[in-house]
Amino acid sequence: VQLQASGGGLVQAGGSLRLSCAASGSIFSIRDMGWYRQIPGKQRELVAFITSGGSTNYEDSVKGRFTISRDNAENTVYLQMNSLKPEDTAVYYCHANIVADNWVTNYYWGQGTLVTVSS
Repeated sequence: VQLQASGGGLVQAGGSLRLSCAASGSIFSIRDMGWYRQIPGKQRELVAFITSGGSTNYEDSVKGRFTISRDNAENTVYLQMNSLKPEDTAVYYCHANIVADNWVTNYYWGQGTLVTVSS
């Protein structure tokens, strides 16, 4: 099982980006999925997560600007980021709690995708 993230890049403040993260491999089901971010020298922080039932939760600084969603048929989670600010600059990591088809449950991380917001 692996997670492949994409969609990062350079954008001006006020702009938008959409991150995607697709899970692949011998997957039976996916429970919670989420996005974290990390600035060099700081701890990785949770940005948003979504349950298998579609309930969502957001870090306070991104509420109203970011939207997390998932496509269960495609085993993919998205993060739509609007009204981006320079302080959103970070490496973004997707994360998922996955039940493999051998019934083993693990947490997985994507490889990280860099988002840079210029002022």
